[in-house]
Parts: sequence; structure tokens; C-alpha cells
Amino acid sequence: MEESSKKVGPVFYWSVGILAIIILIGIISPTFLESTTATIQGAISSTLGWYYLIIVTLFVLVCLYLIVSPYGKIKLGKPDEKPEYNYLTWFALLFSAGMGTGLLFWGTAEPISHFALSSPTVEEGTNQAALESMRFVFFHWGIHAWGIYAMVAISLAFFKFRREAPGMISATLSPIMNTKGRTGKVIDVIAIVATVSGIATTLGFGAAQMNGGLSYLWGVPNTFWVQLIIILIITVIFLISASTGINKGIRILSNSNMILALVLLLFFMVFGSTIYSLNLFTDTLGRYIQRLPEMSFRISPLNEENRTWINDWTIFYWAWWMAWSPYVGTFIARVSRGRTIREFTIGVLLVPSLVGFIWFAFLGGTAIDFEMSGVTNLAPLATEQMLFGVLEAMPLSLITSVLAIVLIAFFFITSGDSATFVLGMQSTNGTLNPSTKIKFTWGIMLSAIAIVLLYSGGLQALQNTMIIAALPFSIIMILMAYSLIKALSQEKEEIEQSRTKRRQRKEYRIQKQQINKEKRKEKREVNEQKKEEKRNVTERKKQEKRNVKKAILENEPDEQSNSSTRKDD
Repeated sequence: MEESSKKVGPVFYWSVGILAIIILIGIISPTFLESTTATIQGAISSTLGWYYLIIVTLFVLVCLYLIVSPYGKIKLGKPDEKPEYNYLTWFALLFSAGMGTGLLFWGTAEPISHFALSSPTVEEGTNQAALESMRFVFFHWGIHAWGIYAMVAISLAFFKFRREAPGMISATLSPIMNTKGRTGKVIDVIAIVATVSGIATTLGFGAAQMNGGLSYLWGVPNTFWVQLIIILIITVIFLISASTGINKGIRILSNSNMILALVLLLFFMVFGSTIYSLNLFTDTLGRYIQRLPEMSFRISPLNEENRTWINDWTIFYWAWWMAWSPYVGTFIARVSRGRTIREFTIGVLLVPSLVGFIWFAFLGGTAIDFEMSGVTNLAPLATEQMLFGVLEAMPLSLITSVLAIVLIAFFFITSGDSATFVLGMQSTNGTLNPSTKIKFTWGIMLSAIAIVLLYSGGLQALQNTMIIAALPFSIIMILMAYSLIKALSQEKEEIEQSRTKRRQRKEYRIQKQQINKEKRKEKREVNEQKKEEKRNVTERKKQEKRNVKKAILENEPDEQSNSSTRKDD
């Protein structure tokens, strides 16, 4: 069964064909590709922004419901299965796959952008702008992002490990439609194209930031050709890692990422604006919780400037997370087997969100404090150079900047490595161990897409393509949520029926034992009665014998007396 599932089919060829066409257009006419994607992206953001806000909030609400509902006790696997990874490794795998390069790219850039360049609600450069900046950073990187990932991951894990269905996006819709024909293949192709666009965007960000760091530190030209070389080198490395499997390459890289990220975070905690960041974290966390419902539905229909900001940031992020969700969801599902839905959902929603908040509070808080106090001027820097601008104003700047570049490379490699695994899994009927050949094919396609999009329009082309690809998959996600609830309801009924049958069997056994006990008691009583009767009969016989014997003894003197009388006569 597993071997047959490794064979490529229509899903693989259709996906590769669609992506090859995009690559070809990007090479032949990069201007046409950039202008077309920009037009489509603008139309989606301006007309469907409300739709993105509502459905993403809906996914969060579904996840929260699963935590408190009876469904939370259901395991993502068989009832007696245990988790494959301990909590520390599990969180490392979640975090590396789910955020990775994005945390480094936007760790200082987004807070500075909201504070100094384009504030979402207030005047730039003010104290209030600093507070508002971090509130929206938390919003973009908090439970909404992880709610999207969790929605896809729970569905995949439940149907794969509980129902033993193929680990495909289409398989999660089996309770509500027939996915074995062309419809299922179309769904899987949409998921793969969305995945490739989301990951290619991240790889492009990673290459741009590595180039930005090299340019900032040593004057290396910040050009497409340098980024091309970076992508090619990283591609070779993550393909080598991909050939070792999930329990070697990806696992080692994920743990290494966590260690290096922790070192960088501790550096900011010690040498950055520590007290300011702690205060900012505490205040922002309260503001985030208090105003989360308002931010979740904020669309600003009467303010064109605010609406543009929402399109550029919030809608972009919601589309990015949805485009990433087939990849991250598949990977999270793969490493979460054996956990309950409640344990899984709490872990995926809260732990990475909280770690992300701490990360942004110290990196972003230090950047804002340095900008406000005049320690450094970050606003004029390119987005990909802002992290290195902050590090330059801190001790050991060269060492920490090199560490940041290495960490970006590690996250880059981890994303590419795990992405080839997920794409291989999705294009070979959900096999848990896709062949190296398939993973290599997807690794090359990922890098090619990232290169073409950077060539045609830079980072903006990456963002445009990703938002477009996320739209059709968002519809699939809505169907996944409905299908999951329906399947869990059926599962609960089956569990209750099973419990009822077990209870009935137990009651029957108890009743049977009671009947047998009563029968044994009755039998004992009968036996005792018979024994008693037997004893009574025996006793009567003995008594009769004694009476006879006594009568004989009493009659003997009379006989002797009569005998002597006869003798005298």
C-alpha cells in the first residue's frame, strides 16, 4: 500500500505543469507577469477584504470550540497511541515550520514600519504609535495565524491517523463530497499551487534578507543576481538535508534553529531595551486581548487610507498564512500523531503565539526604542536591512549579524527541506515517506518559482502571487472546517455507541454474574437442605435404633423375671 502510494499520478503532473507555465511566463515576459499579478491582487484585496477577515476569525472560533467541546478528548490517532515527539521537540518543529524566516524578516521591520512609516491608526513617530504598532504586530502573528494552521492540521491529522485516509487535502472533504474522482484531484492541485506560492514567497524573503545583511555588513551588491546565487546554494543544501528524512535532517535543523533563535533572543534581552520591551510586551498583550474582536473585523469602509493599510498588511498576512497552511498544516499533522485534539489545539494556538509575542516585544521593542531615542535611524533602511541596522547599534554587532545570517539560512533550509517533504506527500497520495526523487523535483520547482518572481517584480511580485493563490484555497478551508465538525460529530456518536455497547456488555456480565451467583446460592441452599434432610433421616434412624435398643433392654428384666417365675413353679 505504501509503495503504491509513492507512484506519481495526475496531481503531480498537473501541479508541475501549472507551475512550469508560470515559470516560463516569468522568464519570457517578467513585466507581464508582474503587472497581471498586481492587477488581480489589487482586485482581490479591494473587493474581498471583508471575506478574508470573516473566514479567518471563523477558523479561530472553530479552534476555540474544539478546545472546550467534548471533541477535544478525541485523539489524532488510535485511542492507545502515544505522541512520537516530546513537547520540546514538538514545539521546535511547530515553530520552525510555522514562522521561521518570517520572524527574522519582520522581527524589527514590521514594528518600525507601523511606528515610523505608516501607522495603522495614529500619527507616526509618537508614543501612541509605538503602542499601536506592537498591538497590530501581535494581531498579525498571533492566534489568527496559528488558527489557520491548526484548522488544516487538525483536519489532516484526524482523517489520516484516526480514519486511516490518505494524507491529502481532498481526503479531509470525504464526509461531504466524493473526492475520489476529478474533483479530489483539482482540490489537491489547488492546495499544492497555494503551498508553492506561499513557500516561494518565504524563500524570496529569506534570500532578500540574507542579501540585505551581506550588503549592509560588507557592501555586497543588493541585486537579483546575488539573491539568485543565495537561492541556488541554499537549494543544494536543503535538497541534501531532504534526502535524509524527517527524523534526521529536518529534526536536527529544527532543534538547531531553536537554539540559535534563543541565543539571538537572549542577546536582545540582555543588551537591548530590556525594561522598555518588558513593559511594551505587558501593555501590548493586554491591549491585544482587550481589542481582539475589534481588530478581527476592522475593515475601515469609510477611510481609504486606513483601508489601504489593511489591504497591505492584514489581508496580506491572512492570505500568506492561508497559502502556507497546506504546507504547515501537513507538517504539523505529521509530527502531532497521538495527541488529543484539545492538547494539539492549545499547543498550536497558544505556545507559538506567546513565543512570537516575546520575540517581537524584544526585537521590535528595541528597534522602536532605538528609533525614538535617536540611537539609530532605521526608517530609511530597506525592509530586509532593518534587523542589521538594529544589531549595528548594539555590542558585538559583527558576531550577532553573522549569527542572524546563519539563522536565516538555517530557517531557509528548514523551510525548503520540510516543504519538499510536504509537497512530495501531497502529490503521491499522502505517503508519509515520499521518494527522494519526488522531493528533489519539488525542491527545484520551489526555488525556480522564487527566482522567477524575484526576477519579475521583487518582493511585491511574491506577495501578489501568494494572495492570488490563497483565494481558491480559502474556499477549500471553509469546506474542511465543515467536514471536520461533521466527521467529529460522527466520531462522537460512534464513541458513544461503543461506550453504550461496552456498558451493556458490562451490565449483561454483571447481570449474568448475579444470576449465576443466585443459582449457586440456590444450589447451595438445596444441597444444604438435602444434607439437612439426610442428616435428619440418619438421626431418626439412629434414634429409632436407640429406641429399639432401649426397648429391648427394658424388656430383658421382665423376660428374666417371667423365666424365674416359671422355674419356681
